[in-house]
Amino acid sequence: MPIQEAHEQEDPEEDEDDDEEDEDFDQEEFMRHTKSKQRTSVSAEAYGDWNQKKPFSPVVIPKSEEQKQKLREVLQQCILFETLDNDSLDIIVGAMAERRVDAGEQIIVEGENGDVMFVIEQGSCDCFKQLDGQEQLVKHCTAGDYFGELALLYNCPRAASVKARENSLIWQLDRETFNHVVRDESVAKREKYESFLSQVPILEALAPYERAQLADALKTQLVTAGTTVLRQGEEGKLFYIVEDGQLVAMKTEGGEPEQAVLNYSRGGYFGELALLGTDDARAATVVAQTDAKLLWVDRIMFERLLGPLKDVMKQKASDEYK
Repeated sequence: MPIQEAHEQEDPEEDEDDDEEDEDFDQEEFMRHTKSKQRTSVSAEAYGDWNQKKPFSPVVIPKSEEQKQKLREVLQQCILFETLDNDSLDIIVGAMAERRVDAGEQIIVEGENGDVMFVIEQGSCDCFKQLDGQEQLVKHCTAGDYFGELALLYNCPRAASVKARENSLIWQLDRETFNHVVRDESVAKREKYESFLSQVPILEALAPYERAQLADALKTQLVTAGTTVLRQGEEGKLFYIVEDGQLVAMKTEGGEPEQAVLNYSRGGYFGELALLGTDDARAATVVAQTDAKLLWVDRIMFERLLGPLKDVMKQKASDEYK
């Protein structure tokens, strides 16, 4: 039932995920709070009980086949659920409870304890956070988005308040089901890659929660020495970060033989040029010189999570790809 990473994919460029969705609560103080003392402001006894491994009997809330199918489609757009196997996804679908909310209705209150998370099927919601003593809009969520998972992932108070912008249909998932099916693997993956991503120089400008979102979204690809990962001139859909191994970028112009222009090692990245500008074609061919492990995100996630870094990447690329 755990979330499974995508290993040894032959051609992830051809299997791009089109609709991954994210929250956007990129507050550094919140991440420091959640990563430190296990929330001194929250009842340790209560959260301790929630964290105990107990016999798990899945909740099953009756639904029509049409509802189940629609809910599966919505969940498969969400990073937290998209890689669940069918059995695990069926458990999640069975346990989710339908909730209809009116425009302006408060769904979550910042600072309160939370024991459910939400996925939007229809409608939209606004997320607000207290910043400098005032409630400010930090995220607009639409169909396919999810929110409230932080309280379940990190056993912490609600990170933001959420109100329905319009009449909406949302689904809520209880803490126990989330913990047994999703939480442990999600936290393990997030913590593993957050540590690595914090050491990648180009990502230093990201706030901690933005790096956490990126960690959730990462897919893995193992390549052997000699494998061509990208080919110059082909359409680009993915952005890569090197976790392990050595790769080289080769470039040709005017029919001249290919020449090595860049080398990549742990923490290096490539594939961004086709995602930064109007030309979708790959600017160079990238070949693995050793066996390597790559991390990648598709165009949609690149734009949503790494948008703040576009100018920095463009400048760096203009200096390197001369």
